[in-house]
Amino acid sequence: QVQLVESGGGSVQAGGSLRLSCAASGDTYSGYSMGWFRQAPGKEREGVAVIIPSLGNTYYADSGQGRFTISQDHAKKTVYLQMNSLKPEDTAMYYCAASPGARLSLRAYDYNYWGQGTQVTVSS
Repeated sequence: QVQLVESGGGSVQAGGSLRLSCAASGDTYSGYSMGWFRQAPGKEREGVAVIIPSLGNTYYADSGQGRFTISQDHAKKTVYLQMNSLKPEDTAMYYCAASPGARLSLRAYDYNYWGQGTQVTVSS
């Protein structure tokens, strides 16, 4: 079992930046892939970025490529999502999730554990 707690969301203007954090506890952190997802009202949940903590490998969806950076602090068992050049279309609830094993998946159904989410609102 892995417990995940997100923080760092908020309201910013277009072009601004936010850093989201996801603190993991419980099971062996390094045995999982950690992903960031988002869901806007009326839309499906979509993967944004994923990292394999034990390897440091990362993968991004096109929506975040070049603007978002996923990283980790292994000692703190915390994964971050640095979001720059934010756009109004980035407005969504952002979720952290954990998937057993090492795979760079952005498919929600590959993830067993989810945080409660943190809201990001970008105004124009």
